[in-house]
Amino acid sequence: MSGSVSAGKFQDHYAVLGVGRKASTEEIHRAYAALAAKYNPRNGSAPDREKFDAVTLAYETLSNPESRHAFDSLLPKEEEGPPVFSPRVFFDAVAGEADRRMAILCILYDRRRTNPGSPGMPVRLIEAMVNFPADAMFFALWYLKQRGWVALDDKSCPMITADGMDEVERHLPAPEKVARLLKPACVAQET
Repeated sequence: MSGSVSAGKFQDHYAVLGVGRKASTEEIHRAYAALAAKYNPRNGSAPDREKFDAVTLAYETLSNPESRHAFDSLLPKEEEGPPVFSPRVFFDAVAGEADRRMAILCILYDRRRTNPGSPGMPVRLIEAMVNFPADAMFFALWYLKQRGWVALDDKSCPMITADGMDEVERHLPAPEKVARLLKPACVAQET
């Protein structure tokens, strides 16, 4: 690694070379050759050791397929065109949010009721019980924590708070509504 690039400082290698993320190996090589010739401290047209080292590091990283892939994984995902908003998808998703939150509250209420000495439930167990995507579960847990209806125990396991219990009791959902949001294997059969 080049000595003038300080440790811990992020360098966008594509920006340094002035190429896009989809640049070919040839484009990367041409950009490097032009910039190295310009900034080379020995014989460049605008000698600059720091810029030369940055250009060299960028080239070394992007010209190697493995290091380029590793670098690309650090970058935020590129958006394809402007963001798109789909009202139908949005409103359908929002319509189910309250039900998903209530299902999680019911699971955590039952956990506290049946296991008061250890009321926290690992997120992986909640995820194993609910019949909706993990992203929706994490979004619901974020909301529940923000409202103070769920807290984390000393092992970072979600547990219902007294306010969360009050919320469930004030808006007690129909059992069928909650059962629809749980995996069938996680719903006890009533006798």
